[in-house]
Amino acid sequence: MHEKSVELLNKAIGDELSAIHQYMYFHFHCHDRGYQLLANLFEKTAIDEMRHVEKAAERILFLQGEVEMKPSESVEKIHKVRDMLERAAAMEKQSAQEYNEWANECAANADSASKRVFEDLVLDEERHYDQFSTEMENFDQLGDQYLALHSIEHTKGIT
Repeated sequence: MHEKSVELLNKAIGDELSAIHQYMYFHFHCHDRGYQLLANLFEKTAIDEMRHVEKAAERILFLQGEVEMKPSESVEKIHKVRDMLERAAAMEKQSAQEYNEWANECAANADSASKRVFEDLVLDEERHYDQFSTEMENFDQLGDQYLALHSIEHTKGIT
């Protein structure tokens, strides 16, 4: 009955799985370099994205569809912190835009519950975008001092 909703929810799962992989890649690299605050931000965001997969999967199963667990993209090998933040912000902005569109498609197909799932996801994606764009602004204002502050925070936890 709601084939289009199942299709869109599976697209969301693919995008969220890609985001999880990308953010964990960033987490590992930031943690390895001693940028603990950034590592924590990427890890926390990845966990939020896991919850998004769960919400979409639960809705698909309710609609008696099949959950597809295929990431939509491969991990990009990005090593510069500014580039990581830029990529993360772009991913979140794109997700928020797509989920808004998909919420409207679900509504047009008389599936207000799936519409609500997408609307809830938009709120999280916009919050993530705000976090990453704020970090980019801080990086741009502080330059190398930004990374030094993150490194100092990591060092405090070692002693």
